[in-house]
Amino acid sequence: MPELPEVEVTRRGIASVLQGLRIEAVVLGKPLRWPLGIEPQALAGRTVAEVQRRGKYLLLVLDAGMLLVHLGMSGSLRWRPGPPPPGPHDHFDLVTAQGTLRLHDPRRFGAVVYVQGLQDPRARKLLGRLGAEPLSEGFLFEDWYAALRQSRQAIKPLLLSGRVVVGAGNIYACEALFRAGIRPTTPAARIGPVRARRLYDALRAVLGEAVDCGGTTLRNFSGAGGDAGHFQEYAQVYGREGQPCRTCGSPVRMLRQGQRSSYYCPHCQRA
Repeated sequence: MPELPEVEVTRRGIASVLQGLRIEAVVLGKPLRWPLGIEPQALAGRTVAEVQRRGKYLLLVLDAGMLLVHLGMSGSLRWRPGPPPPGPHDHFDLVTAQGTLRLHDPRRFGAVVYVQGLQDPRARKLLGRLGAEPLSEGFLFEDWYAALRQSRQAIKPLLLSGRVVVGAGNIYACEALFRAGIRPTTPAARIGPVRARRLYDALRAVLGEAVDCGGTTLRNFSGAGGDAGHFQEYAQVYGREGQPCRTCGSPVRMLRQGQRSSYYCPHCQRA
């Protein structure tokens, strides 16, 4: 699933080309996870003012209203000056005179939703409960540590929940916990201030590095220009069950937490 780094890479890839363009048409394919919420022809004539991101949502801010875009499990956005006709897995085209923004989503768990603004009930339902943005100045250590102290949940599922911080998907949570020396099963409330600071710094570092690497491509993610990410080449524990830890040489282990696989080093992450 595209996580914060992949969505941010996508945002950067389309922001400069889309800003200021006038929408000529919107073409829909098969139904996505949620309905668009407006007749496609009603978007013709509107202008893209800005492309923002909130968690794993892209926000295409228009001169009137906004489109919330979620890439789901397997979606990707491509910008092409002259794309071919839509294929069976192409479900949304935003057409301008300079090119077309196309959502390709084989599993159709993605969505494009029109809202009037951030106070629209649909926007508040989708965005209102999201945690802090880990790469922003608003992600304060004091708030982070206070949230950990109040939770009885294991730290890895808490990271994935998005309630405290957004965008720490499975890969990046595993890697941040490894860097901080914290086992994924450790109760969040048991993490003291020193280790909480290590995890806070590790999470920001891992996500920032992943953005710089173009995200992670395990199956089919690619940025708006078609480039694959390569953060997976630098993973220390994720997907490396049974292989030697790059730090101490101990075999990397995997355990199941809920429906997700957690990878860790039993020596480097003792508690």
